[in-house]
Amino acid sequence: MANSTLRTIEAPFVAPGPSGVAIRAGIKGMSQRDREVLLLVGAHLGSLASADLKARCRAGTDHDSDQWAERKRALTEESSSRWAGSITKATHDQWGLARRAQLAHIHNLEAGVRTIARRLSQPVGEKGTKRAPGGYRTRQEWFQKARRLHVLKGRLERERSDREAGVVHVVRGGKRLARGRHNLEAAQLTEYEWRRRWDAERWFLQADGESGKRFGNETIRVSCDGEVGIKLPAPLAHLANAPRGRYVLDGRVGFRHRGEQWADRVSANRAVAYRVHLDVDRGRWYLTASWTIPPVQIVPLTAARANGLIGVDTNADHFAAWRLDEHGNPMGEPRRFLYDLDGPATYRDAQVRHALTRLLRWARREGVSIAIEDLDFGAEKTREKHGRGKRFRKLISGMPVAKLRARLVSMAVELGITIVVVDPAYTSRWGAEHWQKPLSSKNRKTTRHDAAGVAIGRRALGHRIRRRTAPPPHNQSDCVRHRTAQAGHGTHGREETRPRVPGPRTRSVSPDAARTRVTSASTTVRDAPVDQVWVQDSLLLTD
Repeated sequence: MANSTLRTIEAPFVAPGPSGVAIRAGIKGMSQRDREVLLLVGAHLGSLASADLKARCRAGTDHDSDQWAERKRALTEESSSRWAGSITKATHDQWGLARRAQLAHIHNLEAGVRTIARRLSQPVGEKGTKRAPGGYRTRQEWFQKARRLHVLKGRLERERSDREAGVVHVVRGGKRLARGRHNLEAAQLTEYEWRRRWDAERWFLQADGESGKRFGNETIRVSCDGEVGIKLPAPLAHLANAPRGRYVLDGRVGFRHRGEQWADRVSANRAVAYRVHLDVDRGRWYLTASWTIPPVQIVPLTAARANGLIGVDTNADHFAAWRLDEHGNPMGEPRRFLYDLDGPATYRDAQVRHALTRLLRWARREGVSIAIEDLDFGAEKTREKHGRGKRFRKLISGMPVAKLRARLVSMAVELGITIVVVDPAYTSRWGAEHWQKPLSSKNRKTTRHDAAGVAIGRRALGHRIRRRTAPPPHNQSDCVRHRTAQAGHGTHGREETRPRVPGPRTRSVSPDAARTRVTSASTTVRDAPVDQVWVQDSLLLTD
């Protein structure tokens, strides 16, 4: 394969640590009045948030700071200045997310249009290659895809016009839940259950933190002993049971995870943002606390490579990992960390978290870093690219690569483990080509995923994935070990056989002082640095 057909491979880098922390705990011991007050406050602020989002979407790209201030003043009359600030900030975040999703959808449509147009231009039944699909199988399929091409072009034209006009389509509460109202039987919900979920998703009970204010938040205040107080909006001030229009819940909250960090921030009056939400299925109220953290000092890439690392290949049901030394040589046996991504989101999250915990514990025992691919299947999920491969499309769509990488980085920071991110290009293909067969034996069956883990680790270490030329057998050279050491990429003759030494090379011939070298001491450098090769002095001849 010509080098011109290969895409550029990005250099590996050390993944930065998380910039924020979020913890959640249930509110225990709530009274019936607490629930009624939270329902009223959430519904009132939710209606204001919906109206504000509508106004923001109507303004489009022509929105400016004056319009923002005008919207905030209108919201202040119906709530408070702090509630208005939280609502407008959440509105702008949601509008920005919708714009980014709109651009990603446009790119997806463009990829589909290009793929269908190319396949339509080829003869029916034309075979494709590994890099590009061929023509469609039958004339009927060609006709159906020609119709779909017109549909995609129409969608693409509408999306482009909406983006130029600054129009976005946002549903507070979620489009999936909104569509479920029209088919309750398929959603396995009754009308009452759907209404409860819809209302809970559209409530607004979140407030940004403020440094210097008491307990770090003036709107939703949580004391060190777990007492929760809420600043009521102006129309609901008559429900207050505390001074200055505040309502203090009878329930209490206690954070087990990172509880000490949260208590330190609250006691020092540092900013902490809170969100109160209802889990309709469990019937429980939860409080989520979040705050920003200073950036973690990134370890240099050379330091992360010092003791070798663990190359990890991400798959649909397991992590395939292999320990490599600093020279890129596999050590020990490969390991697999299984998980199951079938089931509800909570189950999938627990499965991935458990697998990552075992992987990180192994890395901590070995005292090495972890290398992982920078996967992104955004352009790989279209049915136009993979055709009838529905199982494969479902497979890659179910892999939460972005969430998995973020969770791995956040968990690794707590254990002091460095994560090295590499380009995923050709790791599975080249790993299987160069490492799967050599690493297989009678007692070990090396899979394609194990070999991909070796390829990922070698790329993170700065080595080429391709293995070096196998050394000559025993008794045809003085030793085999000298070819297993790594050499720099530019070293002359590093892939060649050793220079021939004059004289017989078998043990059956008696030594001849005139034609053999002295074997009393070897001058070959075995543990040479990475950028050096073995060195041998000139031959010593006897008298």
